[in-house]
Amino acid sequence: MIAKEEEQEELEQEDTVESSHREIVIPGEKIADGDDYLAGEGTRKEGKSIIASRFGLADKSDRLIKIIPLSGIYMARRGNIVIGKVLDITFNGWIIDIGSPYASFLPVAECPRFINKNDLAEFYDIGDMIVAKVWSVKRKGIDLTIKSRGLGKLEGGMIIKINSNKVPRVIGKAGSMINLIKEATGCDITVGQNGIIWIRGSKVEDELFAEKAIRFVTEKSFIEGLTEKTKEWIEEQKQEEKKEKTKEKK
Repeated sequence: MIAKEEEQEELEQEDTVESSHREIVIPGEKIADGDDYLAGEGTRKEGKSIIASRFGLADKSDRLIKIIPLSGIYMARRGNIVIGKVLDITFNGWIIDIGSPYASFLPVAECPRFINKNDLAEFYDIGDMIVAKVWSVKRKGIDLTIKSRGLGKLEGGMIIKINSNKVPRVIGKAGSMINLIKEATGCDITVGQNGIIWIRGSKVEDELFAEKAIRFVTEKSFIEGLTEKTKEWIEEQKQEEKKEKTKEKK
C-alpha cells in the first residue's frame, strides 16, 4: 500500500534544487546582506541582513533564504501523510502514535466504510501500523483520516525511523530520490512526513538494501548533488554484491 505522490506534495515542498548553495548555520549567524534577499522560514531580517533563527542548512534559492532544519521533533501540519502505531482503542476510534508531542486520534467517521463500534479491534488492533493523513491540528491534539487512496493498514514489510526533518531529502524533488531507491531495490516504500518509513520487498535482502540506501541519504543530506551521489553509491553496492556472489560460487 503506497501513498500516492499527489498526496505527498507537502513532503516535497521543503526540498530544493540540488544545485542551489547550502551551508550549515547556527542561530544568530548572518547569512546574507542587502535588500535583494527575502527572509524565509527559519530566518529573520535585521536591518539589511538575513539572520538565522535556528540551526540547519541555509538554502539560497533565487532571492529567498530559508533554513532547512537538521534536527528537531515532528510538528504535524494539515495534509501531511504520516505513519503511526495503534496505541489504544476508544468507543469511537483509535489513538495513534505518530511521534508527535500531541496525541493523535483516528475517528471511526474518518474511515472509508462503515465499522461497527463494537468491533473496532477487528478493523485496527493495538500494535497495528497504519498510514494516514493529518485531517486537522488542534490545540489539544491531531485528528487523522484514512479516506484518501493508499491509506490504511500496513501489512508485512519493515518499519524504520529517521529524523523527520530529513524527509524532504529522502523524497527528493518531485519524488526523484525515493523513486530511485524504489527502482534500485524493487520495494514498495511509503515515507511518512513524521519520519517513519515502511518498506516491503519480495525478499528481506531487498528491504535491507532499501533501508541502507535511505540511511545513506539521511547521513549525506547536507551535501549538494545528493541524487547523483546516491546513484553512484547504489551502483557501487551492486558491484560489490556481484563480486561477493562470484566468490561464493568459487
